[in-house]
Amino acid sequence: MRAHPFPVLALGLALALGGCGKVERSLGGAENPAPAGGAATTAAATLADVGADASGNLHVPKAYRDAYQYLGTWAPANDPGVGSKEMHIVYVAPGAVAQFRKAGKFADGTTLVKEVYEASTAPMTTGTVSRPQKLKGWFVMVKDSSNRHAATNKLWGDGWGWAWFDAASPTKTASTDYQSDCKGCHEPAQKTDWLYTDGYQPLKGPGA
Repeated sequence: MRAHPFPVLALGLALALGGCGKVERSLGGAENPAPAGGAATTAAATLADVGADASGNLHVPKAYRDAYQYLGTWAPANDPGVGSKEMHIVYVAPGAVAQFRKAGKFADGTTLVKEVYEASTAPMTTGTVSRPQKLKGWFVMVKDSSNRHAATNKLWGDGWGWAWFDAASPTKTASTDYQSDCKGCHEPAQKTDWLYTDGYQPLKGPGA
């Protein structure tokens, strides 16, 4: 077993681990989380796969749909035409939303996964509707305020690990340099830690 490369706070687990300073777990894969509720919820979070190993190699976390929390969806418009050309569905690691509400930012080790789908638009009884159709790939970000991998890995910097993965290759990133491949789309969100947090309602609490 290998020590977790990021602080336990990133997954909101410190209180439930009996004072342990690290989560001991294999970072090479992920296990399905325990059922929700009490200590079982904490156990699920400790087993959730983060998007990077101790060496800074990024990957799409396994079973993230089961272990992670849904954060929000973006729908880039179809231009020209009606509806959306893509659907971007975002998930975040267990415990990260609660931690964000307390601190106003994500802690080190927080992983975000964005699924990118081609969209299909068609008339329905409620009107013209766009929905996800074909998975194009994933965009993964892993918080690391110390930039510990930036000197040796061009996918790390500005407090994050950044990587795009084609749908057929969840363990091999198609991006080579976050500065040229990823950062440009996030420049307008620099003041909010490079994330468009205003689009993620769960961060604002119930009813916001």
